[in-house]
Amino acid sequence: MDGERKLIIQPIEKEMQRSYIDYSMSVIVGRALPDVRDGLKPVHRKIMFAMNNLGLQYNRPHKKSATVVGEVLGKYHPHGDFAAYEAMVRMAQPFSLRYSLVDGQGNFGSVDGDSAAAMRYTEARLSKMASDLMADMDKDTVDMVDNYDGSLKEPAVLPSKFPNLLVNGSDGIAVGMATKMPPHNLREVCDAIVYQIDNPDATMDDLMQFVKGPDFPTGGTIYGLSGIRSAYETGRGRLRVRSNTHVEDMDNGKERIIVDEIPYQVNKSMLIEQIAERVKNKDIEGITDLRDESDRHGMRIVIELHRDAIANVVLENLFKKTNMEVTYGIINIALVDNKPTTLSLRALIGHYIDHRKTVVTRRTQYDLAQAEKRFHILEGLMKALNMLDETIALIRSSDDAESANLGLQGLLGIDSDQAKAILDMRLQKLTGLEITTLRQEYEDLIVTMDDLKDILAREERVLAIIKSELSEMRDTYGDDRRTVIDPNAIDSDEEDLIPREQVVITISADNYIKRIPLSTYRAQSRGGVGLTAMQTKEEDHVASMFVTSSHDYVMFITNHGRLHWLKGYRIPEGSRQSKGKPIVNMLSDLEEGEKVVNTICASGFPDDRYLVFCTRRGLIKKTALSAYGNVRARGIKAIKLEEGDELIETAITEGDEQIIIASADGLAVRFDESDARAMGRDTMGVKGMTLNAGDSVVSMAVVRPGDRLLTVSENGYGKISDVDDYRKTRRGGKGVITIKTDDRNGKVVSVRKVNVGDQLMLTSASGKIIRMNTDEIRETGRNAKGVRIMDLRDNDKVVAVEPVMTEEQEEEIEAEAASVPAATGTETSGNDGQGRDE
Repeated sequence: MDGERKLIIQPIEKEMQRSYIDYSMSVIVGRALPDVRDGLKPVHRKIMFAMNNLGLQYNRPHKKSATVVGEVLGKYHPHGDFAAYEAMVRMAQPFSLRYSLVDGQGNFGSVDGDSAAAMRYTEARLSKMASDLMADMDKDTVDMVDNYDGSLKEPAVLPSKFPNLLVNGSDGIAVGMATKMPPHNLREVCDAIVYQIDNPDATMDDLMQFVKGPDFPTGGTIYGLSGIRSAYETGRGRLRVRSNTHVEDMDNGKERIIVDEIPYQVNKSMLIEQIAERVKNKDIEGITDLRDESDRHGMRIVIELHRDAIANVVLENLFKKTNMEVTYGIINIALVDNKPTTLSLRALIGHYIDHRKTVVTRRTQYDLAQAEKRFHILEGLMKALNMLDETIALIRSSDDAESANLGLQGLLGIDSDQAKAILDMRLQKLTGLEITTLRQEYEDLIVTMDDLKDILAREERVLAIIKSELSEMRDTYGDDRRTVIDPNAIDSDEEDLIPREQVVITISADNYIKRIPLSTYRAQSRGGVGLTAMQTKEEDHVASMFVTSSHDYVMFITNHGRLHWLKGYRIPEGSRQSKGKPIVNMLSDLEEGEKVVNTICASGFPDDRYLVFCTRRGLIKKTALSAYGNVRARGIKAIKLEEGDELIETAITEGDEQIIIASADGLAVRFDESDARAMGRDTMGVKGMTLNAGDSVVSMAVVRPGDRLLTVSENGYGKISDVDDYRKTRRGGKGVITIKTDDRNGKVVSVRKVNVGDQLMLTSASGKIIRMNTDEIRETGRNAKGVRIMDLRDNDKVVAVEPVMTEEQEEEIEAEAASVPAATGTETSGNDGQGRDE
């Protein structure tokens, strides 16, 4: 009955459940989680829209923050003024957002946790980047929805010309879920998006060539890549982030640790209090003074040490026991069609591309509609100009505007809007110049409309526009990465206790490896025990030896194109006479038939040094050494190989050397290393040598003019020639003859660079082994057939040519190592410093 109350009787448990679900969804969708398209929560979107409507663009004067907050609360967000102001303040803080969206003037807080001044004291306007976040919003690019009381319209999402969610990240706690998305570098993200547009099937490894990891506004260093990869693959991961520090010497002989950058979202003043508390409680020892010398030029926390304190030890304790090291948990949850979704990096990029496709399409449709509307008017004007005398006469003879409008429609065959435009046209438009301008506008509109229709008809045009705009954002706002990413996971319980010392790494032809501390090695040398006393198998021998640091990297490259590395201290220690351990036992998950073909030592992974790979089918690939710094436990793919192809040789180069590739049929091609452009890690490479049918590559050598080249054939013949005898050509040629592969010589087994005094071990198919000095082989011209260097019987064949370390070379290594500082390593070996050839 009318006027009577209607009572619904139900259990309180059911009502509480329904009400709580409604509340939680309201928090999730309307408050706590960002939209995957523009990366903004509703309150941030409303603030930016309100500021835009107030005319607070980046090139206009600032206005009081209270004005902005009042506009937001009154029209779009009827909640607490303090919450709205705090949201705006965060968008203005350079230590909170990687790329600020609000340009603040006044006290907007500090990294010490200081609150911003009251809104009546501060002023604000949109940043230049924020204007691009809202670009083209007036062209019907996004849906407009009712505000809270239905009196106004506000955008459901912003056009987002740049990927705001990825570059600025987001934090939010909803009901039953939370999001914690880190910021990234704009250049890296834009490059990754462009790559995914061009390569829709891009893998995670492909994208991580561009997006190295989070890039925090406060800098710091991320250690390890497993957490980054997990976050990018699954949407969840954990990062270890450390402060950036350096050590300075003081005048009184003491040292001090300087903290230059701290982890993201760490309060600096609370960190200093925390350090002081740990020192007071004697949890951390060796610190005599602590002060903050930060100023407008940057952060500087000074930690003075006792005279007898070891800086690295104190620093490790600071990392372990204070917020100088934190664990940053990544949770990539955002709203996709108003549903909270956990997103991988590839999904985040995909949703952004879809959003921009919608924006560009709607903008083009709007521009086309406006162009067609104007073109329709111009058509009427052009008809009037073509019948100008009749048009003027009709207008003059008409009694009023309405009759003139109807008369023009009949005279020119136009509609009411066109007739009205003719009547509204000013007389100055009838001048010759103005008529020419109208005709030009008419013709230009035809071209414009055809172009807009072509964009709408072809998705590749839309994608090209998206890429062009991303490149514009990259060039306009892109900056250098602030956060350093160290691919090595922190293992302070083990590695920090390992002393940095010089060690000798020895590798035998049968892939046995061992490590000897240089101090022990020298002591044993004085006893007069030479290389001949090494306990290898009867047919085994020392193929490579180099001096390095116990903390340097030893890289192992396999014939299947995979790369593993071990720190020097992880290689088993042995005596000078011991055999060592098989390399395969230290590398996990080797495939059937997979073996190590090269071992290379490096103290780091710089951008200006390269790994050059050569395959049996003649492909060559050059990649910056820095691309191989991230090696997982199972190894990484160093080069992509075709089915049936295999890696035969790898060398480390300086970027300005020459390459010689030799084939079994006795051909060799020599070209500049610069002919092979540097490319990504997981690529196949380019053609280094064109092979005849049935031919295959047997060797690659890195040379310089004046070097000597040894060629050995399977029937036991060989010769040494000057590298300059090999005509230099472009990459991909067939090459010139390095030795005739007739019935006498047989196929080529090995072509390698040799130095004066080098010794080699030749092995035949029947197991016969000889050791020889290369100085015994006569140097001849390139066209010579060679001389016999190994006597073979009963159709036996040479199958392997290996370098052998001489005692003279060993003494040179020892002498060179004596002059090397303890914390660095050299790359000297039997293969001219490039590691071991298989």
